[in-house]
Amino acid sequence: MTTLRLGPLLRYADGSSATIWVEASRPCTAEARCADGAGGEARTFQVAGHHYALIPVTGLAPGTTTAYEVLLDGVRVWPLPDSPFPPSVIRTADDGERGEEGEAFRVAFGSCRWAAPAAGEKDPVGADALDTLAARMAADPAGERPDVLLLLGDQVYADEVSHDTRDWLAARRDLSEPPGAEVADYEEYTHLYYESWLDPDVRWLLSTVPSCMIFDDHDVIDDWNTSAAWLADMRETPWWRERLLSGLMSYWVHQHLGNLTPAELAADPLYAAVRESPDGTDVLRAFAARADVDPASVRWSYRRDFGRVRLLMVDSRAARVLEEDQRAMLDPGEEAWVREQALSDPGSYDHLLIGTSLPWLLPHLVHDAEAWDEALCRGERGARWARFGEKLRRAADLEHWAAFTASFTALADLIAEAGSGPDAPATVLVLSGDVHHAYSAEPAWPEASRPDARVLQLTCSPVHNAIPLYIKVGFRLGWSGLGRALGRRFARHGRVPRPPVSWRRTGGPWFGNMLMTLTVRGRSARLRLDRALGEKGVGARLETVMESELSA
Repeated sequence: MTTLRLGPLLRYADGSSATIWVEASRPCTAEARCADGAGGEARTFQVAGHHYALIPVTGLAPGTTTAYEVLLDGVRVWPLPDSPFPPSVIRTADDGERGEEGEAFRVAFGSCRWAAPAAGEKDPVGADALDTLAARMAADPAGERPDVLLLLGDQVYADEVSHDTRDWLAARRDLSEPPGAEVADYEEYTHLYYESWLDPDVRWLLSTVPSCMIFDDHDVIDDWNTSAAWLADMRETPWWRERLLSGLMSYWVHQHLGNLTPAELAADPLYAAVRESPDGTDVLRAFAARADVDPASVRWSYRRDFGRVRLLMVDSRAARVLEEDQRAMLDPGEEAWVREQALSDPGSYDHLLIGTSLPWLLPHLVHDAEAWDEALCRGERGARWARFGEKLRRAADLEHWAAFTASFTALADLIAEAGSGPDAPATVLVLSGDVHHAYSAEPAWPEASRPDARVLQLTCSPVHNAIPLYIKVGFRLGWSGLGRALGRRFARHGRVPRPPVSWRRTGGPWFGNMLMTLTVRGRSARLRLDRALGEKGVGARLETVMESELSA
């Protein structure tokens, strides 16, 4: 009998259609069947001995909430027998009018999630915010719930595995050989997804709330694409190529496919080639190899429109230009695409969300230290300082937008342009994670270039991870007046020009396992930060830490 190995994940939903991702135990026909007669089916495709399907669901009625079940070769496999959770449902937009006045649209977002331990085991880092959100929703199915969940990077940790995964790896190969207790190939990546997404609460949550995802460094390795020197060193190791290709392949299968709309899937030649092949492994591996050699040939960024809310999810890892004299967060083609998507159809959206795993606006000390370090590595203070700068960049993770000064400025200019004029949106919000604390920051432009929209950096991290004391101390210092003064000294030493915008912290820093929720109605927007307290199964709950209005 064919069994459901992973999923279902509800990835996309609009007014009349949806996509549902599953992994089955063997080749089969996967079907989604809805209570109102809507549904769809797809034949599985094979990658590295695993069998996946992205099921297109059509015929849904706008503005409805419809329960669904999943069948493999005609046998129902979801909901699971004796499931304690409510039915998984697909909620459709009301003829694409989400976000109109009076109709709330909710976006929950965060990043950095270690897999939660099994029920009954003590969690060393506290309650998982996704687990806790799922428990709250399950307890009150008619209550508030996100319309979409944005997972902004580090969905799995290829380089920081759990004790259970380490034991599994040790039973598979000799951990004294590189890369040691880190994942090495595609099969080991699949184990990370099983560990993370088979958590019962998270599995149900992802089956009933649409999700948009983007990778960050730990999805492959810490500091992925920090610099050209870093990449050259990694390419000298015997295990890096397999690690990278497997990481990109598994990301394409588990995360990227579901980010695409049905129209994009229908036009995607790689998706067609993998589905049409008896075994898509070689096709997908060739694609990953091309992405490694020529990153500009592949676009991981994507756009999603939710009524009058536009989301641009920007790849700030694989799209980088790393040569010191040309450093950029986005290659020229990627940057042009982001500009085009942000500026097209002016007046067609009320809120522009720019999802990027790495924050654009950082604590002032951190920003100045990263810009200074970039100047050192470029040779601004000579070869000796350049060597020091490269060592520091890797040791201190100095590779955010601030460490790509030209890209930081380009994004500031784009935000000002997109947020200005008679058709300007009410808000332009940069949504990020990565830095293991939450905060909001508001930029200010010179009077002549000040946008009409309210612009904010909203950062929420982690969803479930450790927060060492040095991080708390460091980021509190980074936001302080002393930190700002120290940062200016760094900037002067590196001959770094002042950034084109100034900014102030409007909330935080907050620490803990957290989720932010953005609720929009028409041109108004409201932000809430919830922190997970307690332990899984022992009174875990979400506590509201902050609420504020964001309208312009």
